[in-house]
Amino acid sequence: MAQAGTTEERAPAPPARGGGFLGLRHWGRDRRGATVWRRGLLLAALAVLVALLLAFHAEVPNGVGNLGSLLETFLPWLGLAVPVLLAAALLRRSATALIALLLPAALWANLFGGLVTDRSGGGHGDWTVVSHNVAAGNTDVPGTIRGLVGSGAQIVALQELAGSALRSYETGLAGAYPYHAVEGTVGLWSKYPIGDVSPVDLRMGWTRAFRAEVTTPQGPLAVYVAHLPSVRLKAEGGFTVDQRDVSAQALGNAIQAERVRKVLLLGDLNGTMNDRSLAPITSQMRSAQGAAGDGFGFSWPAAFPMARIDQIMSKGGLTPVDSRTLPRDGSDHLPVAATYRY
Repeated sequence: MAQAGTTEERAPAPPARGGGFLGLRHWGRDRRGATVWRRGLLLAALAVLVALLLAFHAEVPNGVGNLGSLLETFLPWLGLAVPVLLAAALLRRSATALIALLLPAALWANLFGGLVTDRSGGGHGDWTVVSHNVAAGNTDVPGTIRGLVGSGAQIVALQELAGSALRSYETGLAGAYPYHAVEGTVGLWSKYPIGDVSPVDLRMGWTRAFRAEVTTPQGPLAVYVAHLPSVRLKAEGGFTVDQRDVSAQALGNAIQAERVRKVLLLGDLNGTMNDRSLAPITSQMRSAQGAAGDGFGFSWPAAFPMARIDQIMSKGGLTPVDSRTLPRDGSDHLPVAATYRY
């Protein structure tokens, strides 16, 4: 029989001070005995994969369904994987996954962190330009015209002009823009005189680009208006961009040969600044959105913009001081605007 006082009662041990890195000391082992360093290895692998895609997106081949261009079109959206994987890593209590997530987070911040902020420099601008794919199936042409006139832009470029809508734009914009030129399905309206208009051969068989010289109060300006061929997602062919790429090379060649020093490109290029296939253009021109925009400036599709395929670019010393998208109208694209200092 046990004697009283011989059994020592032990008080619970006091809790350890501090939780260590992210409180990992308290995460312990799971039911299978795995530690915080052995759990979540699949999550860690996914984090590394996202990091590799961000770092080496240019190495993803276009040979199969043009996957490289597809990835680059929506590259900023890879950042969404970080909070999703973070939540899963915390739920799984995996230190390995948390540390691995530092890689894609740092790479995304390096690539796109600057685009999240407002880069508009403010200050004086000499004139504003607008580019808009007004859409052949525009559901509110009068509303689109009102928006363009109300934008305050001095130069307006339109793409996908079709049928009777063209006459509506010519009539509706005439009061605000006394000068205009239309070639094929693209057009240019201006408060300043337009001259030297000539089509640019995009090797498509019909005209979807032209070059014009606009005489601004500050000096001559070569303006290119372009609508590159659309890209398609096809079950049998993947992301088809071949015709777009041929046209991008042709447009890049024309801009490179331009004799006027200051050059603007306005149009729907059906590609983003990250898309390697637009390198013949993007390698020699500066994006207004990238230099002076607020946020990513996604322009398509208008109902839920996911990519900026409508571009305003320049070269020759033009300085963008502001870049933005304009309110949605009857088109499936948002209008894009930029203010420049000559």
